[in-house]
Amino acid sequence: MVSDNRYKGTTTVGLVCGNGVVLASEKRATMGTFIASRDAKKIYQVDDRIGMTTAGAVGDAQVLARIITIEAKLYKIRRGEPMAVGAVSTLLSNILSTQRYFPYMTQLIIGGVDTKGSRLFSLDPLGGQIEETKVVATGSGSPIAYGILEDRYKDNMSLDEGVNLAIRALHAAIKRDAASGDGIEVVTITPDKYRVLGEEELSKRASPLT
Repeated sequence: MVSDNRYKGTTTVGLVCGNGVVLASEKRATMGTFIASRDAKKIYQVDDRIGMTTAGAVGDAQVLARIITIEAKLYKIRRGEPMAVGAVSTLLSNILSTQRYFPYMTQLIIGGVDTKGSRLFSLDPLGGQIEETKVVATGSGSPIAYGILEDRYKDNMSLDEGVNLAIRALHAAIKRDAASGDGIEVVTITPDKYRVLGEEELSKRASPLT
């Protein structure tokens, strides 16, 4: 049996909106030209108001998701308050950096809301950390997704507009990137809640590229 650590192929996106953050991904995982899964999980809830998207090796992504979720819970127990989005991102950056000679083969997006507002960070396999103020995309379909995101993004767009834009970007990537496909998942994070959009709601959203 081939380890799921080899499952790869992804498009994930993150957007900063006026009243929150949008994280989205498609659901296909591949091993070369073989579609290994049509329902791969690529968005993880790290804390009450923080989420993480993953692109790359599934096994590595799952390990990192478990580590950072536990660390966020321990921090809350010890300090009596949640970790800031930037603190979660910095901790993950340090973890990735310590493994630079045997790196986790992942690209991560950390997004959420804290006392500083809506925050979005991107992390590379060696621990490089960048705070994104507008949009970010990772994975094999990201060059295609960026074409839509950068063309249609506007400052202080509403969460609803952000969701529609994320969906359009993913549909564009799915059309041209063979490693992306099989449905999408979208999460919105506001000061009030972390919400996973249901299939029925997603199906009613604006049609691709309109």
